[in-house]
Amino acid sequence: MLKGNFELIGDKSISHRAIMFSAISKGHNKISNFLMGQDCLSTIDCFRKMGVDIKIEGSDVFVKGNGLHGLKAPTDILDVGNSGTTIRLISGILAGNKFESTLIGDESIGKRPMKRVTDPLRLMGCRIEGKDDANYTPIKIYGGNLHSIDYKMPVSSAQVKSALILASLYADKKSTIHEKVRSRNHTEIMLKSFGADINVDDLSININPVEELFSQDINVCGDISSASFIIVGALITKGSEVMIKNVGLNKTRTGIIDVVKNMNGNIDLLNKRLVGGEIVGDLLVKYSPNLNATNIDKDIIPRLIDEIPVIAVLATQCEGTTIIKDAKELKVKESNRIKVVVDNLKLMGADIEELEDGMIIKGKSSLKGANIQTFKDHRIAMAFSIADLVCDGDVKLDDTKCIDVSFPGYTKLIKELSK
Repeated sequence: MLKGNFELIGDKSISHRAIMFSAISKGHNKISNFLMGQDCLSTIDCFRKMGVDIKIEGSDVFVKGNGLHGLKAPTDILDVGNSGTTIRLISGILAGNKFESTLIGDESIGKRPMKRVTDPLRLMGCRIEGKDDANYTPIKIYGGNLHSIDYKMPVSSAQVKSALILASLYADKKSTIHEKVRSRNHTEIMLKSFGADINVDDLSININPVEELFSQDINVCGDISSASFIIVGALITKGSEVMIKNVGLNKTRTGIIDVVKNMNGNIDLLNKRLVGGEIVGDLLVKYSPNLNATNIDKDIIPRLIDEIPVIAVLATQCEGTTIIKDAKELKVKESNRIKVVVDNLKLMGADIEELEDGMIIKGKSSLKGANIQTFKDHRIAMAFSIADLVCDGDVKLDDTKCIDVSFPGYTKLIKELSK
């Protein structure tokens, strides 16, 4: 069982953006409750290489911004490590700055498609070179002199949207970006607080270029994607009761809560409040013995794309058949998460079928221990560590170090809550 109260670590998406926007603002910025995961540290490293003064003190980060046009040509190749958020968002900033830069990452990043970003940036007048016509790293960006764009996004992606919003700050006139389905909107909320001229009209985002952004102090709320693993663990293990404090409850990110409620899970939202434009609250989660299946499709997928691996584990403990579809984006994450989740849950005895864009899970299953291949994917590793809580036998993960990408201290926290 899982028992206890704890303060959630900082949100990964917001931590990335806080560094980037602070770096291109004018003045001194303080970022509190910053996520010290490897992905976010990669973002810090990239901006330090462009002359930004960034100091870390405990969980606080102090950034002396260089201004919108004050970044310097990188002193070295910009290595984003395992971070898809870093490489995609930073591309929009690099496209607007008048210097050359080269982006690389680890083996996983080398397989993740970039043309969804590089193609629209080229439409804005940016010259970009790279492997397979700049679809894969290494990618070289020759920035500056961007034109405005009116762009209909072919896929729902907060990373792509954010890259284009950032590039639009440097364009010659107003740009408009149209989404198919609303994706997480941390960029729009935070950039506005920095002084960006940005307006959201339903699924269209209008951005006017500005002369400068201005410094802000940012208190990073807890990461609901990280909380999802503890939420599922508490729901499926007998006797559990966990209070998760300081959780970001942005409506574009709370799909996991809607799914849990649809599955008859015992979860309560407490102490809701507004912090820096973001809704924050506490979650009280209790063991739920009467979970039922649900359907998950395109209407909610953008609000819980990162949580699907652990939702699949949850579905194995529900009565009935859960269908997850319209989630093709999972194939181009750190691993092919559809195949990896299905293959590993089958090893554990789950009744699960792979679809081209999702999976079908028939519950309720009695899971057994197995040797799990994580493919160095942090969310796979955490999802199957939660499956271990309810299985007969031990789950042995081939890699746990990858968890540090998004949730340093996770393994220690699970042990403390399990006492």
